[in-house]
Amino acid sequence: MIGIIGILGTIVIIFGIYAMSGGKIEIILEAAPHEMPMLMGGAIGAYMVANSTTVLKATCKEIIKTFKGPKWKKKDYRELLCLMFTLCKLMKSKGMISVEKHIEKPSESSIFSQYPHIIHDHFAIDMICDVLRTLTMGMENPNTIEDNLDKQLEKHHHESTGAGHGLQGMSDGLPAIGIVVAVLGVVKTMASINEPPAVLGAMIGGALVGTFLGVFMSYCVVGPIALRNLSIHAEEQQFYFIIRDVLVAHLKGLAPQVSMEMGRAQIPSHFQPSFLEMEEMTSTIKVEG
Repeated sequence: MIGIIGILGTIVIIFGIYAMSGGKIEIILEAAPHEMPMLMGGAIGAYMVANSTTVLKATCKEIIKTFKGPKWKKKDYRELLCLMFTLCKLMKSKGMISVEKHIEKPSESSIFSQYPHIIHDHFAIDMICDVLRTLTMGMENPNTIEDNLDKQLEKHHHESTGAGHGLQGMSDGLPAIGIVVAVLGVVKTMASINEPPAVLGAMIGGALVGTFLGVFMSYCVVGPIALRNLSIHAEEQQFYFIIRDVLVAHLKGLAPQVSMEMGRAQIPSHFQPSFLEMEEMTSTIKVEG
């Protein structure tokens, strides 16, 4: 909602002050219906050439995500720590064999099913279950597992930010496409060079609208959307860092409460619970095999 208000506010301020200062808004309104389709058509065409089918399919979803904000809220971070604490405590007290039934079918697990929002994130669940499966197979080297998790996280982040980087590329190219549109407008004007100065002035002004729209769309619309999208994915990535740090801490032999502290440090500050809050939450958790 704030993003939409920001874009609308930018439009009102720029065009409003332009009109108040004596600018002829009708020139922009007359030229925009012709120049905007050329500008955005060229930008979208270049976007399609520059990006894969997977990125193209995800673009609309990612633009909506930009205005909705991160999917993980304060409650989700707390629930993740409680989930990881439960698993670590279960493994610590009853051994690795006790988690096998939970990781084979997480959707039917009495532990995972307590956290429905988390269980619908396939990457998070697969990340947890895959590591625990390797532990049941005897792979307990924390450095090896941490390196493997880092590679998974890097790949996931690269794939999830494809649309954001694509939109950033579109933003970078819009001013140049605006120049192309303006040049075509100048070509059209030169073909009417025998017209009176008043007519030529209006035609040149209309041609320059292409340059204006290219810069405006780049720095006031597409660029901010791309930047916000990338920042949302960077914040959401912290959720998976918590899983990595808790699991690695557990592998190093740390107590479940200490492992939770390793994960709590990765929570964004505006969502991060205090040490006492976490202690209070984990004290009520009962671990059953």
